Amino acid sequence: MTAPSTFGLSSEARNLHWLLTNLVEEVPGIQSVAVVSSDGLLLLSSDPGRNEEARQVRDAPRTGPRGSAADLATVVSGVGSLTIGAARLMDFGTVKHTMVAMDEGSLFVMSISDGSLLGVHGSADCDMSVVAYHMALFVGRAGHVLTPELRSELRKSLESESTGSAR
Repeated sequence: MTAPSTFGLSSEARNLHWLLTNLVEEVPGIQSVAVVSSDGLLLLSSDPGRNEEARQVRDAPRTGPRGSAADLATVVSGVGSLTIGAARLMDFGTVKHTMVAMDEGSLFVMSISDGSLLGVHGSADCDMSVVAYHMALFVGRAGHVLTPELRSELRKSLESESTGSAR
């Protein structure tokens, strides 16, 4: 994983970057991670180098998922929206987490706060209980600091990253 630049960010934003880096490096089988705002925008990613790649080919014809954090954010947002709608329809309360197990990997989605979501793409051989446990730790540590101001700062840092690399 390439560490994102945290120069000029607040201590809360740097701490979130550090927590995300630790999540990816400490838990075997995690392939990528995305933190998504309630409106589906990518706020934080484990693979910032691939964000620009996703932006460059965004308008190109799609032949399938590219696996970038931007794609993960899109899937996480969609799955989150679907499960929230299902929970409302069934009158079962709020959605805490969702797991999708596939032949070649897993997708985990966990609520953080105010509609923000943590999404993890895991390999087929990852230990799902370990991934879920570490995601819960991340949410417990990050949820209280993910304020509207911090979400705005993270979004702006991703936008400046994309304009800086496009030069």
